[in-house]
Amino acid sequence: MAAAVLLGVGIGEVVIRVHYGDEPAAPAAAAAPVVPAPSASTPAPWGAKSDGTHFGSLRDLLLPVPDGYRLGPDYKSLGNDGEFVGADLDRAQEEMLAEVPEKYRARLKDALSTLHFTGVGVRSLTRFDNRLTAALKLTRFDQQAVSEQNALFGALVDDSDLFRRGPDVPGHPDARCVLPALRAGDQLDYVTCYSAVGDLLVQLRVEGVAPIDQNKVVDLFRRQLDRLGVSA
Repeated sequence: MAAAVLLGVGIGEVVIRVHYGDEPAAPAAAAAPVVPAPSASTPAPWGAKSDGTHFGSLRDLLLPVPDGYRLGPDYKSLGNDGEFVGADLDRAQEEMLAEVPEKYRARLKDALSTLHFTGVGVRSLTRFDNRLTAALKLTRFDQQAVSEQNALFGALVDDSDLFRRGPDVPGHPDARCVLPALRAGDQLDYVTCYSAVGDLLVQLRVEGVAPIDQNKVVDLFRRQLDRLGVSA
């Protein structure tokens, strides 16, 4: 529980920084081929088991670049289309720690060490009209901790006036989307979505020209969750 509480602090800081941070935008990357889905005639190299755990590359589990999108800017230092396992996980965890107030970092680092992370996958997307950029992120670790963190995110949102409740995701009642508090004159809008899917914490961060098209956000997140083998 202590680990989940500390991670909840990290989630809150991430959502706040999306709206109030001053990080410069990264340059857009060139388009890359769509990751193909496995064919019905061959054994699937990726997917979900009956116990909720997933197998295969996180890059394959991530939603392929949809029609109307191209690969987007880098997601911090994690790139715009990558998977991080083994030693590379240290870099992904440093990114998470950097988003947390310094006074919490040592405690959060200790908490992270108990969760047994095994992989992080990231794919960034930009619509061809440049009005919306999205970052999909899959983090694989202990199933119970994934569920606790997702539940804590929901409680954090419900108990805070920093966020507005975002749209629901059809077919996925446990998914949560939130929007930051409105500020007069904002030209950009933001949406953050979370869901626990077995051993994966699924995150979607979207920014776009205000007002953001929430239908497009919901569609992206629904398609990602569907790909992970979850049904209503």
